[in-house]
Amino acid sequence: MALTLSAALPATRVHDVVEIIHGVQVHDPFRWLEDGESAEVRAWTAAQNQYLRERLDPVPGRPWLEKRLSEWQETGSLGTPVARGKGTHARLFYTRRAGKQNQPILFVRDGQEGGKDRALLDVNALAADGTAALDWWYPSEDGAWLAYGISIAGDENSTLRVREVATGRDLGDTIPRTRACSLAWLPSGHGFYYTRYPAPTSVPAGEEHYHRSVFFHRLGADPAADPKVFGDGLSLSAWTNVMLSPNGRWLGIEVSLGWSKSELLVADREQTRAPVVMVEGRDAIFNLVDMLDDRFLVVSNEGAPHYQLWQVDPKRPERAHWKLLIAEGDDTLESVTAAKDALVALYLKDASSRVRVFSRAGKPVRDIALPSLGSVGGLSARHDQAQVFLPFTSFLTPTKVLRYDVALGEARVWQELTAPVDTSQFAVEQARYPSKDGTEIPMFLVHKKSLARDGNNPTLLYGYGGFNLSITPSFAAWVGPFIERGGVYAVANLRGGGEYGEAWHKQGMLGRKQNVFDDFAAAAEYLIREKITSPARLAISGRSNGGLLVAAAITQRPELFQAAVCGVPLTDMIRYPLLQIARLWIPEYGNPEKPDDFAWLYAYSPYHHVKDGTRYPATLIFSAESDTRVDPMHARKLAARLQQATAGKMPILLRMEGKAGHGAGKPLAKLVAQQADEFAFLFAELGMSAP
Repeated sequence: MALTLSAALPATRVHDVVEIIHGVQVHDPFRWLEDGESAEVRAWTAAQNQYLRERLDPVPGRPWLEKRLSEWQETGSLGTPVARGKGTHARLFYTRRAGKQNQPILFVRDGQEGGKDRALLDVNALAADGTAALDWWYPSEDGAWLAYGISIAGDENSTLRVREVATGRDLGDTIPRTRACSLAWLPSGHGFYYTRYPAPTSVPAGEEHYHRSVFFHRLGADPAADPKVFGDGLSLSAWTNVMLSPNGRWLGIEVSLGWSKSELLVADREQTRAPVVMVEGRDAIFNLVDMLDDRFLVVSNEGAPHYQLWQVDPKRPERAHWKLLIAEGDDTLESVTAAKDALVALYLKDASSRVRVFSRAGKPVRDIALPSLGSVGGLSARHDQAQVFLPFTSFLTPTKVLRYDVALGEARVWQELTAPVDTSQFAVEQARYPSKDGTEIPMFLVHKKSLARDGNNPTLLYGYGGFNLSITPSFAAWVGPFIERGGVYAVANLRGGGEYGEAWHKQGMLGRKQNVFDDFAAAAEYLIREKITSPARLAISGRSNGGLLVAAAITQRPELFQAAVCGVPLTDMIRYPLLQIARLWIPEYGNPEKPDDFAWLYAYSPYHHVKDGTRYPATLIFSAESDTRVDPMHARKLAARLQQATAGKMPILLRMEGKAGHGAGKPLAKLVAQQADEFAFLFAELGMSAP
């Protein structure tokens, strides 16, 4: 039974702020909801959460959903092993979450083959509610030390610490402001290069989330005195990463300037000179994917939208001296890693992975057979070892890590997870449909094999479409109960992603962002036209940039959907750069301070296109108080505006989580509770029932 509006809808104060921006009158009736620290906003949010609970807690199937989602999520997680050390000192590091554990545990296996696993770092012991998260980790080259970052309550503001692997003892080295740290150990293990953000008092107000610079830390030294190696004079949208050659001589620095442009520098540590520019000022991506003692490997899309691999001599690093190793092909080259006597390349073909082995000279050797249509989430290898680890997953296959032996040319399962259901009852297919401008868009469909195409199937359409991010098959734990109960899960590979290279990405960014929304609407129209579903049984879902997608879809084409789940979204595209880390996204979305950029941003900004008297789909918007990526003000403002404007009886609900952030590191208990709310909402709106 569908949820309905209620007289108990919380009251929301309207105070319209009107501004003239580039000659356009812009209304902002709920700007006061931007201040998440004010008592009024906190009280309003509490009332919204109470309203949500009154609507969702009575849904008959919610207890079953929470139980079944927990069972699906108890499949766990398995990370990619990282090999360090040699011979009798060899070690493997990897993460694994099992059963009801809130967070993954970092394990170490001494001796690699046949060694015993032991828990090296268990953040579950740091917070009873599971809100301490291991954000990142880097073992030293000899496997003796581990640098790692932990954050609390989902804020992702990591603090770096160093642990002795043999004893599990932490050193006194503690470095704050190391969010999403990039780190490269010296071969000796006595120190490392790393990225860090400035102290808030050292930069202008509002810029403490930027100025990501490279520092050097020697173990035991005072981090406050760590010398800055690189970072002065960069734009606010710059994002730096570091890599060190195995012999420790060459320091590589990659500077991303958005998602379509990057620059590379190299420093000769023997000469103690400042970094030298390898490539700059070009409208292309240059990814430093691996470093050997005497050469670097760079994947670039300059003149090759599907990317190709270059070899660079660090003694002659200028672009003119680069050597092409693997030329561009029809598939999209994602990354390359060096193993002993081989290069292993990860490709995308029609949004699923392919793995190919080449000689060190770039000659094709073989393809590595994968279990099925699916995704490889990266490659892990060492230049002096013959093993390569590949984590594989698909919509119906939980992660299984394959270990490929270069010498034997064989891949075998190293470890794997087990699904909590017989997946043979389900099918995965890949459809194609035309978008508004005729562009062909691929879409995955996951459903029971017994699907009847009668236009009556409850269907959940998911999308993202941005930031050069490819949406590829992954184990469908969060939609497991949905497809078990006869639902169809559809995943559209929209423009703006990286599935088909940089041209595909550029067709969905900046002034072409409307293509993404058109692709999504066309996916809905295809599902209806092919009698998979109907508007009364179709829901949409997306998070972050995908939340923006959902918000744009319901404001542009509300008649297509019965329900929408809009997660941690951007919704006010005129004020988005003002909060949190959002200036980093200007190269992808545009800058509203510029007239041309403002024109396209305002043309689709969901908050500004809610129209009074429109029947909007039932909408669940969720965010979290500790979100340091997308400010929760976006969710609050859109919820208030939709509640004010909607003409139908469809509910507009806001779910604001405490002690949680954008999603990374969310504990299992909170994750399951959120998903139970999402699917209780969807079951009610799409006419589904629990057993």
